[in-house]
Amino acid sequence: MMIRFIDTHRDHFGVESICQVLSKNLDGGFISPSGYYRAKKRIPSARALKDQLLIPELLRIHAENYSVYGVRKMWQAMRREGWDIGREQTWRLMKAAGIQGAHRGRKPITTRPAKAPDDRPDLVNRNFTADAPNRLWVADFTYVRTMSGFCYTAFITDVFSRKIVGWGVSSTMHVLGMPLMALKQALFQARKDGSDFTEIVHHSDRGSQYLAEDYTHELKALGVQLSVGSTGDSFDNALAESVNGAYKAELVKGCLFDSVGRLEVETASWVAWWNGRRLHEGLGYRTPEEVFSDALILV
Repeated sequence: MMIRFIDTHRDHFGVESICQVLSKNLDGGFISPSGYYRAKKRIPSARALKDQLLIPELLRIHAENYSVYGVRKMWQAMRREGWDIGREQTWRLMKAAGIQGAHRGRKPITTRPAKAPDDRPDLVNRNFTADAPNRLWVADFTYVRTMSGFCYTAFITDVFSRKIVGWGVSSTMHVLGMPLMALKQALFQARKDGSDFTEIVHHSDRGSQYLAEDYTHELKALGVQLSVGSTGDSFDNALAESVNGAYKAELVKGCLFDSVGRLEVETASWVAWWNGRRLHEGLGYRTPEEVFSDALILV
């Protein structure tokens, strides 16, 4: 630490002057000019050399993953890239490099209860597990502030794999906007996968968008089972809330997009990263695409 401090200021104050001031204000340790010059000639340790090699890789991988990975995901990401690095070492080097994981904020309420009676049962009961892909989907949306006003992003997530199977962005919360776009994507992909629609449970909150005829018509026609949280709080759709929270923390936080078009482009990139590259702790530090694809082969 003292070597680095002297290196930073030596051209302005001189080594001797810096050491003299430090020696008067610090107790113990090397602080003489001769000690400084001996230290500068010392051959770096194997650990220091390895640190110099690893820190740029940490910075690169952290930046390539929206600068959101904490210690555990960075450790796994480094190992996937072929680096022999421990978790404690990862923590130490991240601290030295000045990088850390993203922290999620709270999501404001966007649900508008439907005026019509809602006879959908709660088929999930807060048990967000599934034994295969395309067995349980959770749907929700969140708002994003842009320079042109508020926009809204909807996601449909496959519970088994955490894969986002449908998404949509629009400037309105109307059902014909982003919720229906997300649903059409999810249904299109399920058809390609050869899924049995009668085995799929579609779970959402009690928002009016998810009860509208425009939204539910095709689901009912295909035999998809409709489910809704029974008590009306965030825990009834916790996994969908978690995806929204990650989206806000990893892409939206600190950004002010200039238009709905720009938000849509950036959201497309984020979804591709989430599905194909982002490591998920709940998946054993694998990606949703890996888990989804491997499971489809076995079905």
